[in-house]
Amino acid sequence: MSAERNLLEIRELVVRYASNRPVLNGLSLNAARGERIAILGSSGTGKTTLFRAISGFVPPSSGSIRVDGVEVTRTRGKALRQLRTRIGIVAQGHDLIDNLIVHQNVMAGALGRWPWWRALRFLVRPSKAEITDCARALRRVGLEDKVWIRTSELSGGEHQRVAIARTLIQDPAILLADEPIASLDSVLSEQILALLCSLATESQTTLLCSLHQPYLAERFFERIIELRGGEIVADRYRVPYKSAAGDGD
Repeated sequence: MSAERNLLEIRELVVRYASNRPVLNGLSLNAARGERIAILGSSGTGKTTLFRAISGFVPPSSGSIRVDGVEVTRTRGKALRQLRTRIGIVAQGHDLIDNLIVHQNVMAGALGRWPWWRALRFLVRPSKAEITDCARALRRVGLEDKVWIRTSELSGGEHQRVAIARTLIQDPAILLADEPIASLDSVLSEQILALLCSLATESQTTLLCSLHQPYLAERFFERIIELRGGEIVADRYRVPYKSAAGDGD
């Protein structure tokens, strides 16, 4: 795979915490624009640490991470905040505020690009254009009719869809989904993974999704990486994902 196509490039990444034992130990990988990659591994293998390092929240002990041509490990301050607007994150716990209206949670994905005064004004009086943007993102996840309801009224699967809509507002170059189905039943899990893969294909967003379930990785992802002890022990491609309707890549 040519370097020109790689949206994510990681070289010899080492991350240590207080124990000084490497959580990630010399990890290297490339990911092309639009690739859909499952990161498999049990708890403690370094999946979440990998995602936090990519987004600049965990400083590596050594190694290099480049996202869309920007060296994450050397980026600080305003430049790092700007880079993070290009990195969408869907967390296991949704990270939504239940007391807010759905459109307020969705548009939180744009706050990193807005001046403080616009963010404050939005919470009090959102503009018609902002609500339109929010409704468009919610339409893509099948929740357009939920714009004005309180987030606490949503089901678990709807919470995760709102969290995905929030990342769509960012127009991310890369989407990191960290155990996005951990609290969902099997039917909702497949729906959320199908949605993530479909959106990544549609927008040519690079998708990295950490999972515990090998059968779901096989079902939905074109590339599967296995982590063990902070190292990649397998990296393979499979037949590209096809939706239930039979549409492929």
